[in-house]
Amino acid sequence: MEAKDLPVYQFVEGKPLIVTDGMKKDFWKNGFIIVRNLLTNAEVIKLRSSLERPESAVMGESYDQGDGDGRNIRLTLWNHPGNDLTGMINRCEKVVNTCQELIGGEVYHYHTKIVQKEPRTGGAFQWHQDYGYWYLNGVMFPDLISVQFAIDRADVGNGCLQVLRGSHRMGRIEHGRVGDQAGADIQRVYEAEKVMEKIHVEMDPGDGLIFHCNLLHRSDQNNSDRRRWMMIACYNRADNNPTKDHHHARYTPLETVSNKAIMECKNLDDLSGKWFINPHKANPECLPTNPGKVR
Repeated sequence: MEAKDLPVYQFVEGKPLIVTDGMKKDFWKNGFIIVRNLLTNAEVIKLRSSLERPESAVMGESYDQGDGDGRNIRLTLWNHPGNDLTGMINRCEKVVNTCQELIGGEVYHYHTKIVQKEPRTGGAFQWHQDYGYWYLNGVMFPDLISVQFAIDRADVGNGCLQVLRGSHRMGRIEHGRVGDQAGADIQRVYEAEKVMEKIHVEMDPGDGLIFHCNLLHRSDQNNSDRRRWMMIACYNRADNNPTKDHHHARYTPLETVSNKAIMECKNLDDLSGKWFINPHKANPECLPTNPGKVR
């Protein structure tokens, strides 16, 4: 059953997604909002079908990450959105403009990842804040925002995201290593759980969760017979350019596209402009640089 008073909004196909004062208030009070059908049914089917193809160039860049409890999560991670289908989603107005209105200024694409939890084998994510480790990349302020798109149905049974409502107001918590992941100070998390509501964010395909970089979140292993795939696009405010070179993008102006560009896109596998990151491979193309305007 869905938690009470969740900050839930609805995207209506063919109309702009207007960020109201109430939406902003909900975002800053809770640390997140949910937008139902942020990707339309046709858009999420197109995305899913593209990624499921054996020849998918994007999925060919996937790698495994240990969860610290004997299981793996499969990830695909890239800087710069590019011009393929995933790039159109990363750059479309309903996503970029909404993030800019909520975080309070121009944003650029920090990175995107596809998280793949396979049936019966998919691993967990430990409690963490994204800024808990992005801080180490020379990002001075917690002015980052992420959008999680549900590619499959996500619920308690297959390891949906869990959040502590309002935990972004705690500020950054110290993080350490858990398996291949960064995990928040667990004693601090235990105390937070006593005073903050834990919410299982259940989503249907196409739903979007937009959340602050200091929101504490985690997810369980997938012990179900259903897979759980998500795409998470992360944006940094333009005036929060990292102070040092690192493995994610520094400020690069983002050229937005219309929402129609998603369904009009015919480019599924030309990955020019994208810089993939795979810790198990040498990625000379991912060496930090500022290439100027990247589409």
